[in-house]
Amino acid sequence: MNYILTYMILIVGGAGYIGAHINKQLNINGYETIVFDNLSYGHEDFIKWGTFECGDLGNINDIRSVFKKYPVTAVMHFAAFTYVGESVEDPQKYYRNNVCNTINLLQVMLEFDVKKLVFSSTCATYGDPVEIPITEQHPQNPISPYGRGKLMVENILSDYSRAYNLHYVSLRYFNAAGADPNSEIGELHDPETHLIPLILDAASGKRQSIKIFGTDYNTPDGTCIRDYIHVTDLADAHLKALQYLENGGKSDYFNLGNGNGFSVREVIEKSREITRKEIKAVEDKRRPGDPPVLVGSSDKIRKILRWEPKYDDLSLIIQTAWKWHEKRETD
Repeated sequence: MNYILTYMILIVGGAGYIGAHINKQLNINGYETIVFDNLSYGHEDFIKWGTFECGDLGNINDIRSVFKKYPVTAVMHFAAFTYVGESVEDPQKYYRNNVCNTINLLQVMLEFDVKKLVFSSTCATYGDPVEIPITEQHPQNPISPYGRGKLMVENILSDYSRAYNLHYVSLRYFNAAGADPNSEIGELHDPETHLIPLILDAASGKRQSIKIFGTDYNTPDGTCIRDYIHVTDLADAHLKALQYLENGGKSDYFNLGNGNGFSVREVIEKSREITRKEIKAVEDKRRPGDPPVLVGSSDKIRKILRWEPKYDDLSLIIQTAWKWHEKRETD
C-alpha cells in the first residue's frame, strides 16, 4: 500500500458513539484513519470514513496484524465497557476488557515504536465530588469498578510515560451528548442508559415515559445536575489533543465539560420545547451512587489546548440529538 499522508491514526473502538464522531473529525482534517473494533457494542454502519479492521484487543495478534499492515503514527483509544452498574455486578468483565486489554494495546504500540496516545477517560475517576466545579486537581476516589479501571489505566500511562517515553493525553469526559450536526452518525446504545436519548425515545413513543431518579436532592429543583458536552466539541478536543502531541506536547490530562450544568427537569423541559411532544415524566427514588451535582472546570484544556466548545447551549445539543433520532426512525 502507498500512503501519501504523513499521519495515520488508529482509532480503537472507532465504531462506537464517540469514536465514530472522532473518526469523522479526523478525516475532515486530513488524517487517514483505521478503525479497529470488535463490534460488540459498536455499529459497522457508523464507519463511514477511513479503513475498518475487525479485531479484538483481547487477542494481541489481532492488534499486531493492524500495526504490521499500516504505518500507524498515533492511537486513540475508546474501546471500553461503560455501564457503571454492570461494572459493580461484574467487575471481572470490566477489569479484563478496560485494563488488561489496554495493556495489550500498549505492548504492541511499544513493539512498533508508536509513542502517541489519546485516551478516553472519565470524570468517574473523581468519585463523589468534594468541590464544584471539579478541576483536574480534585482527588481521584472512584466509587465503581468502571471508574477504578479508568484510573488504573491513567496510572499505567503515567508509568509508561516515564519508563518508555510514551506521550499521552488523557481526556476525562463529563456527559457526552448530542449528535453529528449533519445527522450522519449519532448516539445509539443497547441498552440505552443516557438521559437525552431516553427522553427522546419517550418523545417518539418508543417508551411510555422517562424516569426521574430522585427529586429531593439539594439542587434548585431537587433533581440531579450534570455537565453535558456535545459530541462534536468532544471530537474537536481529541483533534487538538492529537495535534498537541504531534507538536511535542508533554503527557497530560484534561477535563472535558462545558463548565455549567443542567438538571434532569431542565433537560426534560427543554426536550419538550424542541420536540413539541408531551413527554411523560415519572418520579422515582434515588439511585445509589448518584451525586447531586457533577460539573467540571474546562479552564485547563481551554488554556493549554485552546479548545473552545461551539455547541455549549443545551438547546443545540438536544436539537442535534432529535434530528438524528428522527432520521434514524425514518431510515
